[in-house]
Amino acid sequence: MSTSYEVRYASHPNAVKKMDTTELREEFLIDNLMKPDEVVFVYSHFDRFITGSAVPATKALKLETIDPLRMENFLDRRELGVINVGGDGVVTVDGTKYELTYKDALYVGKDSKDVTFESKDGSKPAKFYMNSAPAHQAYPTTKVTKAEAKKLELGSLETANARTVNQMLVKEVVKTCQLQMGMTELKTGSVWNTMPAHVHDRRMEVYFYIEVPEGQAVSHFMGPIKETRHIWMQNEQAVISPAWSIHSGSGTSNYTFIWGMAGENLDYTDMDISPISELR
Repeated sequence: MSTSYEVRYASHPNAVKKMDTTELREEFLIDNLMKPDEVVFVYSHFDRFITGSAVPATKALKLETIDPLRMENFLDRRELGVINVGGDGVVTVDGTKYELTYKDALYVGKDSKDVTFESKDGSKPAKFYMNSAPAHQAYPTTKVTKAEAKKLELGSLETANARTVNQMLVKEVVKTCQLQMGMTELKTGSVWNTMPAHVHDRRMEVYFYIEVPEGQAVSHFMGPIKETRHIWMQNEQAVISPAWSIHSGSGTSNYTFIWGMAGENLDYTDMDISPISELR
């Protein structure tokens, strides 16, 4: 088979207090993405959020349904966000082709039936990173380039958190039901993302770290404000952040991460800031 999946269950913050490093990584780290000629999914019971990847190296790959969905087609009751982090590729949705170059995004609406992924050059395959959330309204499939994203310049070099937030699949750019996706790029000399940290109890989030230089790593912080934990992460790994958890990270170099959210609303600014002096 070209499609594989695993299921992760939701965790209470009190349970996380008792987890050792191995258990924490097994529960929240996603380290099996970007397998050549495979579609990989992790289905989380946090907001029924799915994280996945498709890397069509020697053949086209099809978006197939998975057993937990109990649906004939993957998108019968879902929406999908795709961002290409590899070579040039094509996503075909019900006969319409969308060419995605590096860091282009595609929103695929509910009720889409036939979705396939291809690379322009198998020696430099496309790497399609995917997020999916339940949907109850069909919105048009829409391509969004990085140039078309709504951009926020945040932080500063003095606090090592100067970064550009590219809001790509957000309500100001494209219509979605509850899925939001974007990309944050840290400037050279900066290592902190999402600092000050925050929580948003109305939405969960997944971070996917890319452009982490060889030999470098990112320490991703999670957990309640007063009792945080960390997970060391490598390039092209993702991490699940529950709604009760902060989500922030610090790298040994600058890097980029893709964020995806789902939950109660589409208000990007709906967050509770965690004062740096109160982190524990």
